[in-house]
Amino acid sequence: MKQLIQNFKTGELYVDEVPMPSISSGMVMVENEFSLISAGTERSTVKIAQSSLLGKAKQRPDLVAQVIQNIRKEGLAATFSKVKTKLDTLKALGYSTSGIVIVSMDKNGLFKPGDRVACAGQDYASHAEIVAVPQNLVVKIPDNVTAEEAAFTTLGAIALQGIRQCDPKLGEKICVIGLGLLGQITCQILKANGCAVLGIDLNEALVKMADETDAIKALNRNDANLVSACESFTNGYGFDSVIITAAAPSNDPVELSAAILKKKGKVIVVGAVKMDIPRDPHFYRKELDLKMSCSYGPGRYDVNYEESGFDYPFSYVRWTEQRNMEAFLELLSRKAIDVRPLITHVFDITDAEKAYNIVLGKTKEPHIGILLRYKASDTKKNTLTKVNNSPVKAINIGFIGAGSFAQSYLIPCVNSWGASLDGVVTSKGITSKNVSDKFKFNFCSSDADDILKKEDINTVFIATPHSSHAELIIKALKANKNVFVEKPLAINQEQLKSIIETKAEFHKPLMVGFNRRFAKISETIKKEFKNIDEPLVINIRINAGLIPKNHWTQQPEIGGGRIVGEICHFIDLMQYFTDAEPLKVFAESISSDNTKITPEDNIAIVVKFTDGSIGNLTYLANGDKSMPKERIEVFGGGNIGIINDFRDGMFFRDGKTIRLKSSGKGHKEEITAFLNAVKDGKESPISFRSICLTTLTTFKILDSLYTGLPQNISLDHF
Repeated sequence: MKQLIQNFKTGELYVDEVPMPSISSGMVMVENEFSLISAGTERSTVKIAQSSLLGKAKQRPDLVAQVIQNIRKEGLAATFSKVKTKLDTLKALGYSTSGIVIVSMDKNGLFKPGDRVACAGQDYASHAEIVAVPQNLVVKIPDNVTAEEAAFTTLGAIALQGIRQCDPKLGEKICVIGLGLLGQITCQILKANGCAVLGIDLNEALVKMADETDAIKALNRNDANLVSACESFTNGYGFDSVIITAAAPSNDPVELSAAILKKKGKVIVVGAVKMDIPRDPHFYRKELDLKMSCSYGPGRYDVNYEESGFDYPFSYVRWTEQRNMEAFLELLSRKAIDVRPLITHVFDITDAEKAYNIVLGKTKEPHIGILLRYKASDTKKNTLTKVNNSPVKAINIGFIGAGSFAQSYLIPCVNSWGASLDGVVTSKGITSKNVSDKFKFNFCSSDADDILKKEDINTVFIATPHSSHAELIIKALKANKNVFVEKPLAINQEQLKSIIETKAEFHKPLMVGFNRRFAKISETIKKEFKNIDEPLVINIRINAGLIPKNHWTQQPEIGGGRIVGEICHFIDLMQYFTDAEPLKVFAESISSDNTKITPEDNIAIVVKFTDGSIGNLTYLANGDKSMPKERIEVFGGGNIGIINDFRDGMFFRDGKTIRLKSSGKGHKEEITAFLNAVKDGKESPISFRSICLTTLTTFKILDSLYTGLPQNISLDHF
């Protein structure tokens, strides 16, 4: 299918063939008819990408701070690689579309193939022939509303949310500063609400359009008589409210709003403007209210609402994102507003670059509403896109999942080993296209079956969200593939049982990405404890840092939480140092009334091993990230080995200190060990039993927290 793409590194804009997206539970697949270019927002996005590296840094100082912090933790080389991967990405543009449902997996059964719908959402409702959109960002289009009109729905919802923050009453006088697309729609809705509206803009063409079609009156910001005209319009009282829909680097819209408002009036900020709030003379003396409007409405930036499909109760949250979208379409249906005069250009998707030349000012044409049009065609409905035709090697690899971790660590290590990169699959076609171009895969796809059913792919790497690992492992083993899966192996005991049963039948190597045991410094310390013939005491302290509860890794049904998803690393490392199996585990976490804290992310764990060794793990999310993340201490036989964040270490013996160097956390070494095993026809470098015991231990840690009791660890019942 065709999609408009921007290379974030170079800023280049182009239309390319990418695999169609895949959908999962709670999503709707839509064949677009039209998408709307939001000129203000998208102009800003495109210009950031087209700016230099220094320019990008100036516009995102928060990310610069993260880079500096990462350099302190992981060093310059590792940080540079991460930044390069982040910059070298393809970005989807657009967030407001209309089209026809192809297939729906929405949880409420509301959408059927053939339904006409409007869609919203950055990275979902993109400028592409086919889009996959979460169910709460999809609404049905009334029969008497055209697809062209419905393409404005997202912008309409944004305008509605700004107006709801204003809470205008019949007959109130409202000023709208900024008469671009969002401002024009805002003026129309306010007028339909029975308000007297005055619009202000710097662009004379936009002022004229509003004056003729939308607002009762519109004026140029540079009009010498602007303030007196506002006084006349409001009979000298001032506006009841001002809605700022402009995008401006200056503080002028905020200062102007304060000057023309009545006492106790309201300023509603919808657009991206500078907000240095001057106390005097107006904000303080008039006791003005300042309110922000958040995008399409309640639900925005809430992953439970937008991605997981959980709605807010109608009686308590009357206007959500989706209900704002429905309300806007109803206004169109009742002819209370008319967006047709706002459509100045319509381009086929193949000519999208011409449209953006207008938006960016390269082509000088008056414009406001620019639509991209899509033609129905069966040829676009392909999950697979060929990119290269490189010959495959003895170890031929397919990647299922290719996020930033896979791009930073797994794929480069596979590439440097010398295996062939045949295919890559991600849920979004643009992502798989980006990865295939970057690393020279032969094909990209959005369907895992394109890899699992390809006979000459003999090795599969799985780097998807945790909940999908078990199902993909089982499918890959049954397809006679060697399997490398990023941790964890599974997120519950039922999944673990299924994997064990499948592995008993299909004897292909199965490796989990427990990389720390492969770090050179881990190997060095283990050798120093060789032949001491006594139990070890291992202390591991992890300053993991806070991850918000709404992050996907914290969702039990998707990520499984940090005990399953992260602590497994350190249970495996304990097994590696002891060469023994975990026998029993006990855990305690903090208790807190702070709802932002996940108590089990702050936990003390004691693991007893079959050789008598003890592992103490303290995993913390309530500390400061400036402190190094990981410290490992191994005691036994009069010796002590220490690893400091896998950057350096020490070994103590006979009153002497030996300084140890570290060269990373073992990602390259684990890939090398796995691929060498595959090449030599051997089993996984980590035994399957050990992998299962590590996984089971994480489940028993959860059981210990819930019961308050130590838990025995045994694979017997599996």
